[in-house]
Amino acid sequence: MELAEYDKMDAVEQELWWYRALHTHILDLVRQRPAGTRLLDAGCGTGGLLTRLREDLPDLDAIGLDYAHAAASRAQAKAGLPVVAGTVLDLPFADRSFGMVVSLDVLCHAAVEPEPALREMVRVLQPGGKLVLNLPAYDWLRSAHDIRVRNSRRFTARGIRRLLTEAGLSPIRICYWNALLLPLMVVQRKILARAPDSSSDVTPLHPWLNRGLLAATRMERRLMAAGLPFPAGGSVLAMARKE
Repeated sequence: MELAEYDKMDAVEQELWWYRALHTHILDLVRQRPAGTRLLDAGCGTGGLLTRLREDLPDLDAIGLDYAHAAASRAQAKAGLPVVAGTVLDLPFADRSFGMVVSLDVLCHAAVEPEPALREMVRVLQPGGKLVLNLPAYDWLRSAHDIRVRNSRRFTARGIRRLLTEAGLSPIRICYWNALLLPLMVVQRKILARAPDSSSDVTPLHPWLNRGLLAATRMERRLMAAGLPFPAGGSVLAMARKE
């Protein structure tokens, strides 16, 4: 990812509605962990999720990894948790080191091949351990945002299920989210910011707009918890188990 995008991420990820909604979804899944679980945030960026984990689950044994040395340093300083520089294609950890691996918007990156990266994540998972992924949805939604953050692929729930199964994992949950705001996302990505040189969506918003978008994701989360499946959304969230 461009260094300027890391700067943007570092500046907004603790307040911007999308990061807050995503991290809340991840926390819901991490809370289901057995006691004593060790967690790896594979591709932790500048440490937004690790910071939420430290704040909300202070007893969790968590470590981060990011390819960019500058991002790894920022993440460690921000979260107060250990972070190492490395690649998801060759994780610098022993086999069966973690009870949970979380990887947010990493397999979509131009520098990452999904199948080898998944093999590495499976390798470091303990038997019975869980992998949690978040990935951008639908190739037809590719836009200037993807160019700026160097996404080279977007996914469907079906495609992710196939990848997880082929990696030897048993899918537990695969669902779309950011569904209520998908129409606004289409307008933003395909109309308002359709020029190839447009900036990414990682940018500060007016507080009232940020609050409104966050409120929509909170309503959606309540509907999901009540059992309502969304047939489409801007992102795909998946959890799978290593048998």
